[in-house]
Amino acid sequence: MILNLSELKSSQVYFQMGQTLLPRPIAWVLSEIETGKYNLAPFSYFNAISSNPPLIMLSVGKKPDGSFKDTRVNIEQRKDFVVHIAHRAMLEPLNQSAATMDASESEVDQLGLETVTFEGSRLPRLKDCRVAYACTCYDIHEIGDTPQSVIYGEITHMYIDDSITSTSDSGRLKIHADKLDPIARLGASEYMSFGDVISLRRPK
Repeated sequence: MILNLSELKSSQVYFQMGQTLLPRPIAWVLSEIETGKYNLAPFSYFNAISSNPPLIMLSVGKKPDGSFKDTRVNIEQRKDFVVHIAHRAMLEPLNQSAATMDASESEVDQLGLETVTFEGSRLPRLKDCRVAYACTCYDIHEIGDTPQSVIYGEITHMYIDDSITSTSDSGRLKIHADKLDPIARLGASEYMSFGDVISLRRPK
């Protein structure tokens, strides 16, 4: 089967890309609505793009009415945000945080999620997530006819739960993927939990 994407509607392109580019990591993004009140939303068009500077990328669409999504508005206005890597036990609240809500409402409050101080960040992090990135807005680009907002975030601080780490003989910090137990996005309404670890040395 060959699909000519120029012959498909954008919604169809999105659907086919979402079912083939997988599994995709999920950025669970906390941004500030107002002082002490936080928006929380998941995005699976997300990944790392650079380590110097340490940049991640989020691709954020628009609301059905054509206005910018709350995450983009909050980041553009306040510059800082926190990206969490959720694990399997957090899947239900992560999925629920994708529901459409008024911009003034907080998913953190609605879902009863606990936050804690994030050292090095003005914003808090979700207490129960095992990895979190404190980010500042590096740039925002708009691409395509919609347009789509591509948000570049520079990681300034990283939280890693000690329970998912160990230190190698060489002193390098090891993150155990099975202990992080991240969830990933598939197509439609499907997610994927953590699977097997396959270790292969990189060829010289």
